[in-house]
Amino acid sequence: MTGTVVVVLAVLAALVVGGIGAVWARTRRVVTTPAERAVHATLHTASLAARPLRRGLDATSAEEAAPHLRTLTGAQAVALLDADGNRLAWHGLYEGLAHQMHDAAARAIEGERRVLVGHGDLARGPEEIAARAVIAEPLIIDNVGVVGVLGVVTTTEPGPAMLGVLAEVAGYACSQIELAELDASRARLDRAEVRALRAQISPHFIYNALNTVASFVRTDPDRARELLLEFADFTRYSFRSAGEYTVLADELRNIDRYLTLERARFGNALDVRLQIAPEVLGVVLPFLALQPLVENAVRHGIAGKPTRAGTIGIVAADEGTDCVISVEDDGIGMDPELLRSGSLDAVADREDSSVKESAHVGLANVDDRLRAAFGNDYGLVVETAPGAGTKVSMRVPKFRPGIRP
Repeated sequence: MTGTVVVVLAVLAALVVGGIGAVWARTRRVVTTPAERAVHATLHTASLAARPLRRGLDATSAEEAAPHLRTLTGAQAVALLDADGNRLAWHGLYEGLAHQMHDAAARAIEGERRVLVGHGDLARGPEEIAARAVIAEPLIIDNVGVVGVLGVVTTTEPGPAMLGVLAEVAGYACSQIELAELDASRARLDRAEVRALRAQISPHFIYNALNTVASFVRTDPDRARELLLEFADFTRYSFRSAGEYTVLADELRNIDRYLTLERARFGNALDVRLQIAPEVLGVVLPFLALQPLVENAVRHGIAGKPTRAGTIGIVAADEGTDCVISVEDDGIGMDPELLRSGSLDAVADREDSSVKESAHVGLANVDDRLRAAFGNDYGLVVETAPGAGTKVSMRVPKFRPGIRP
């Protein structure tokens, strides 16, 4: 028993410090010795406990995780309680001790420390006579505080080895709950950033689009109706409530609506060239990731030229496991020194009001969302110079597990 506890303690310490993935990879070979089998079994049990806890700590996830946490601790019963001391799950024997577990959990939450109730202090009935201790281990996350309690009932006197295992299991549970909170925070941030992008859809564009429609009402009513339908479809897509991601085909379709309205305003002065590889039309990317790039090209590139005429090129190329999408204009360009600070927000921080007027529309927002979704290899790349136009490119993986429209 002691040898098994030591093995479990060592494995869980490795999980908390190094993460389950790296340890699991090192054990994916034939296990032969008892110690190797114990490590393998512990890793498997830990992974089973991790899955529900990665959704956060609630009654459902606690019920699913409790049996595996009980196996990891070796206790006769395991309880999970929330940050207010309310019981979420109980797995195992001696449920008659639940009220004493609640009291111990309340003290553990208040003091943010382990509370152990020995057999001399336990009020036990005939069915709980074999129980020797109730232990409440608070689940504490840095900068957050207590998020719950892991409680156990044991029929042996809890020694240092068992208490060490309990602490490691609690630490492991905390790491999974913290990851769940990070996932939830990122989802909330994504939703907030999409709302911010929607708010940044240029009021000038909406005003100009409606003015353009109005100008055709008398001279070409059919054209006015077509443009009004394009505007309605554009706004319906831009303010949709479904999902944080979309496919490239849908994003391009909405950009075509936007450009249809802008071409109606600019006439032959605005030339748009598309080069889209058919095999990348199904690539998933953050919702409204391309719209700010195209709007910048029109509003700050072409519209800023004295002639108010120019060309915009949109290219989506298949590059192996990635798709590379670029939006390029032959407009006024900008000083690349504004971008060398390492932040796209630097463009908007200049005191010169004329520069602020031609500042980016949501580029930093898109860059952050790409990096959050796919990693730091997938941010925006901007190539520009005064008078030489601007090219903004993004690299998107053609497939990424867990990311779908």
